[in-house]
Amino acid sequence: MKNVLSCIQPTGDLHIGNYFGAVQNWVRLQETYHCTYGVVDYHSMTMPYDAAQLRENTWKMVFQLLACGIQPENLFIQGLVPEHVELCWILGCTTSFGELSRMTQFKDKGDLLRETDKEAFVSLGLFAYPVLQAADILIYRADYVPVGKDQEQHLELSRNIAQRFNHQFGKEYFVHPEPLFTETPKILSPADPNRKMSKSLGEKHYINLFAEEDRIRKQIKSAVTDTGETAAGEMSAGVKNLFELLRACGNMDAHDSLMADYNAGALKYSALKEATADTLTALIQPFRERLAELNANKAAIQSQIRESSAVIRQRAQQTLLEVRDLVGLC
Repeated sequence: MKNVLSCIQPTGDLHIGNYFGAVQNWVRLQETYHCTYGVVDYHSMTMPYDAAQLRENTWKMVFQLLACGIQPENLFIQGLVPEHVELCWILGCTTSFGELSRMTQFKDKGDLLRETDKEAFVSLGLFAYPVLQAADILIYRADYVPVGKDQEQHLELSRNIAQRFNHQFGKEYFVHPEPLFTETPKILSPADPNRKMSKSLGEKHYINLFAEEDRIRKQIKSAVTDTGETAAGEMSAGVKNLFELLRACGNMDAHDSLMADYNAGALKYSALKEATADTLTALIQPFRERLAELNANKAAIQSQIRESSAVIRQRAQQTLLEVRDLVGLC
């Protein structure tokens, strides 16, 4: 079986954009690939953070991924595999300053920090984290990395680093990872359907994947439908987003029935919102129940993930053993 690698930062609760954009696909990929999924806490250190909150968020992300259907044997915590950092240093010595300077996410996140403070501290870690990302991928000899178009630049850097390393040390050692593009729905903010759903925008802009039913219904009921900026005869972004949620959840009966109403000029937004809320709560309820079960056995689950991280670490250690020999380390 081919190797698939993908990782996620522990930034708090998963939201439905995360689920439909990545996690749902991760669960499916486990059926046909040898999958390795990481909760990358080292990456979260590149932006201002609280130490206790980082540890709490890391375990929260682990439990939520398990509740969604990720198999524990496929899951590791990056901080429990320090070989990632050693390989990052080695690969950093084969990466040019110019390549990292062109990474758009470094510019975007740096600008985000400076929005609130012109003298904001921008760390070396934020600048160099694409090399750590390359190490995450290459250390497990990943054949494929499921990515969205916004991450394609970082994967291309990983391929360039692998190629340069192989050339410099005279051996086709690292696999050149290929993108695994899958069709994923574009889920937008219910409060501003012209923007992608994101926690960084604030609570009203994302729907927690483990939210209580009342919370979900309130958010959908207040979701923006018409912004007054839509051309005549064109579906507004807010209405389109609600239809996209129905499609993503697989409720095509409600989607098609309501779309027929829309095309006939008879759609009631209240009916669309009610159907969307019903569909989302039905999707989320099993995740909430599974999460409650996992949290009831918290110590055992944490022990299981430490063990799976240790097993996965053995693969990283073997890679480092071979890489150290290739680059001339004692």
